[in-house]
Amino acid sequence: FRLGTTQNHHSFWFAQPKNYSEGLQEDKKIRNCIKNYIQKNRKKSSNRKIESDSSSEVITHIEIQKEIDTIHVIIHIGFPNLLKKKGAIEELEKDIQKEVNSVNQRLNIAIEKVKEPYRQPNILAEYIAFQLKNRVSFRKAMKKAIELTKKADIKGVKIKIAGRLGGKEIARAECIKKGRLPLQTIRAKIDYCCYPIRTIYGVLG
Repeated sequence: FRLGTTQNHHSFWFAQPKNYSEGLQEDKKIRNCIKNYIQKNRKKSSNRKIESDSSSEVITHIEIQKEIDTIHVIIHIGFPNLLKKKGAIEELEKDIQKEVNSVNQRLNIAIEKVKEPYRQPNILAEYIAFQLKNRVSFRKAMKKAIELTKKADIKGVKIKIAGRLGGKEIARAECIKKGRLPLQTIRAKIDYCCYPIRTIYGVLG
């Protein structure tokens, strides 16, 4: 809805119409490979203590820029602890090259830390998911997430959770809102995220 006004594309490349679908599939493979790599390494380091405010490192978005002989991948991430480890980028590059089979193209990966992590809806959603998996009350998790947004300079936030909340038999939706959220104003910079959480009672959204 806001593409071209307040938001930009996350992929920058040109292709002939017959090769367009291949380029699109290649982008999807690169993004999936990066996300799988982070999930795999997160599980390995899950035995150490994790702070509640930075429950995991969440990718906000991945930019892909393709040139004739180079693929530039810029990973925008909230807490880049795993990817800062020695040899992590080289290992990730090998995984992507195996997946994509880019023989004639060099791969260049860059990590960019998000300045205000709690301004990103993906990070807030992951934080709420982490709290709910640890059996924290959903209302408490929503209120705590809104408190975290005070660290970032934002004008409004809305959180909605739907499903079998608190283990109740009938599914319902609960919503909490703070500040302004002008959805129909195209100039307003609004970010959105939809995130499924698997609990013992079922899936929450």
